Amino acid sequence: MSTIECRKLRKDYRRGEEVIHTLQDVDIDIHGGSFVALMGPSGSGKTTLLNLLAAIDRPTAGTITIGGRDIGTLGRNALAAWRSANVGYIFQLYNLVPVLTAYENVEMPLLLHALSAKERHQRVTEALELVGLADRYSHYPRQLSGGQEQRVAIARAIVTRPTLILADEPTGDLDRTSAMQVMDLLVRLNKERNQTIVMVTHDPSTAARAGRIVHLEKGKIIDAAEFERAAQIAASGAHR
Repeated sequence: MSTIECRKLRKDYRRGEEVIHTLQDVDIDIHGGSFVALMGPSGSGKTTLLNLLAAIDRPTAGTITIGGRDIGTLGRNALAAWRSANVGYIFQLYNLVPVLTAYENVEMPLLLHALSAKERHQRVTEALELVGLADRYSHYPRQLSGGQEQRVAIARAIVTRPTLILADEPTGDLDRTSAMQVMDLLVRLNKERNQTIVMVTHDPSTAARAGRIVHLEKGKIIDAAEFERAAQIAASGAHR
């Protein structure tokens, strides 16, 4: 499985004359086949880091090497092809196309690949069965519960058989039962398929299901001991 190496990663945004340093000199290694949860307060850079790993956005400075390839050196077309072949992205709000069935939503990424109709059908069927929605092929998003919609979104993310799954608050809009089902599924994908998963979450119980938790604060990664100290200070201040 592909190892991710980020070195001196920085991402800046301009808001008028102001420069916002969303990520600052981030160094992180994520081993292939691992399950990593990114935690931190809003604005700490979690989703920014996720989007850089997905090659949805480009860093201001620094490098991202995945599987030995510096993705920052790829041109637009090569980058799109790399992303399509290697990355599955799970959104908090599902991002399903409302006029398409569950089957058609899952099939969409495969239309960019040189596969026959038979091969596409086999992959879509396999993905929907894996997420437990074999009986919902022809249902539209409005006919599904929130948990079912998210599982369709997961099927869409894995149908291309990517090496890397990126999930942005995948349980954030779900009730506890649905959230547990989604996390059970992600853990299963990680353990049984050895797929690398990087997940953003605010929920400690969700993060605990991952094999490793990385904390970000003001665009920087902080170690576990420093995080615990900050949490204890915050808790003592709240109880005064």
